[in-house]
Amino acid sequence: MRAMTSLANALFHIALTAWVGMLWSIGYLVVPVLFYTQERMMAGEIAGRLFAVSGWAGLGLGGYLLFALLSRQGLRGSLRALPFWLTALMLILTAVSLFGIQPFMAHMKENVLPLDIMLSPLRERFVTWHGIASSLYLLQSLLALALTLRVNFGKPV
Repeated sequence: MRAMTSLANALFHIALTAWVGMLWSIGYLVVPVLFYTQERMMAGEIAGRLFAVSGWAGLGLGGYLLFALLSRQGLRGSLRALPFWLTALMLILTAVSLFGIQPFMAHMKENVLPLDIMLSPLRERFVTWHGIASSLYLLQSLLALALTLRVNFGKPV
C-alpha cells in the first residue's frame, strides 16, 4: 500500500511539474523567442499551434491532478482544499482559452488572409482579444505558482 501511495504521489508531482513547466516555458520563453527570431505571421502561426497543444496537454494533466486530489481527499475534503480550487481555476482558464479565445482569434486571422492581421481592419479587435488572452495566461501562470508553492511547501495534499 505504501508503494502505491509513493507512486501516486510521484505521478501527481510529475503531472504538476509537466503542466506548470509547459505553461511557463512556452508562454515566457519559446513564444517570445519565436517573435524575436521569425517573421510575425509565421511566429504567430507557430505560437498558436504551441498554445493549442499545450492547452490539450493542460486539460489532460489538470484533469489527472483533480482526479488525484479527489481520490486522496474525497469530494468533501477536496472542496475545502486550496490545491483543488487552484487546479480547477487553471483548468477553467485553459478551457476558456482553448475552446473560446484561441479559435476566435484564429478565425479573425483567417478572415483577413492573405493580409497580416496587424495590417487589417480587424487589428484593434485582435489586439483587444490578444490582451484578454495574455491576461488570462498571466493569471493562469500565477495560479500555477501558487499551486506549486502550496503543494511543495504547504500542507501535504
